[in-house]
Amino acid sequence: MRAMTRRAFLKTAAAAAPYVVTSAALGAAGRPPPSRRAAIAHVGVGGQGTGLLRGFLSLPHAQSVAVCDPISDRRYNRAEMVNKHYADQAAAGTFRGCAACNDFRDVLAREDIDAVVIATPDHWHVPLALEAVRAGKDVYVEKPLGISVAHDKALREAVHRYGAVFQYGTQQRCFNTHCGFACELVRNGYLGQLKAVHVVAPDGATGGDPAPQPVPDGLDYDMWLGPAPVTPYAHDRVMGIGRWHIYDYAIGFIAGWGAHPLDIAHWGYPHVPVEYEGTGFIPSEGLFDTVVHWDVRGGYAGGAEFTLKPGGDKTTFVGTEGWVAPSRGGIAAEPASLLKVKIKPGEVHLLQDNHHYRNFVDAVLARRTPASDIDSAVQSDIMSHLGDIAIRTGRLIRWDPARETIIGDEEAARMLTRPMRAPWRL
Repeated sequence: MRAMTRRAFLKTAAAAAPYVVTSAALGAAGRPPPSRRAAIAHVGVGGQGTGLLRGFLSLPHAQSVAVCDPISDRRYNRAEMVNKHYADQAAAGTFRGCAACNDFRDVLAREDIDAVVIATPDHWHVPLALEAVRAGKDVYVEKPLGISVAHDKALREAVHRYGAVFQYGTQQRCFNTHCGFACELVRNGYLGQLKAVHVVAPDGATGGDPAPQPVPDGLDYDMWLGPAPVTPYAHDRVMGIGRWHIYDYAIGFIAGWGAHPLDIAHWGYPHVPVEYEGTGFIPSEGLFDTVVHWDVRGGYAGGAEFTLKPGGDKTTFVGTEGWVAPSRGGIAAEPASLLKVKIKPGEVHLLQDNHHYRNFVDAVLARRTPASDIDSAVQSDIMSHLGDIAIRTGRLIRWDPARETIIGDEEAARMLTRPMRAPWRL
């Protein structure tokens, strides 16, 4: 069925202005024909979204056909970037096949689109991904996953129900292959009995000017807010870093950056700690109000210790026979001989690819599960939420992994969900 939708794209492109079908679009210049390419839309094309867009443009078996963003200059500039990229590959030197949209629902209504790459502010990740999955699209979702555990679970249910391909945008499972090797050491028992998992991630931010300002021309502020509460526009809320550090839109870098090393923690030891307690600072002045300077401590059901603290970007697995610490920058271990281990054919192998975006497109075309699957994404995201809840309540949080709920604390359990502004809902 998906091959047919890609062929339908050719018909649409040939019949409707402003599309121009070129030799590249027809599969020349070393590119597969549309029946063997994934048609991709990009929703959210700011800094990270543009980086992702460039990454997908480098793949010969993917075709970026739409960009969507509530900031007009941004979406039109990125659409022109896509058109120029494909025009440079075309014999005729022209291409106008990339649409620029303000409302993501216009993208989801297109039958020719196979997958959606989502790089919006955090509060839009799950609502938008849910709409995409229900529309029959596969999804690549930037980290972190949801702004509540309820968001995470709703997306997981939908991905499984609709048979969607899901890739979590943590990237370290492919681009940093030494992370996979470290997790293979843990999974295959080379560290002995696991005693602790220590995670560090860059700290958050304080400040931000809350003074209301006029909404700039070219910004659909209501669409940007979406399911978040209505608040006066401020530059630091939208154009600055506030989207990462304001609780209406995120839970801060404890998840926003913590997603990277927490994902590796769950990849190496696929469990969620069952107890959490912690301290941190919640700013009361300025615009930013997510937790900073956090210090989360807890434990797994099997007895291993868990910690989550500010620092670089690293996951350290400690066992009775040694430790291994992968990060984006490299890998260290003690004893150093662990780094020379060759994983045997009959042991657990985790690595799928060394290119995160290609891994997703390959999975879309082959209908298989990519490296960063939805189940693990939910579990690793839960760790950051429970750490945040422990800090905000100041109490020990106990987690039931079977029922996926906080036990013995009704007030804390209510923090597992978040209200959404109408008409948006899970």
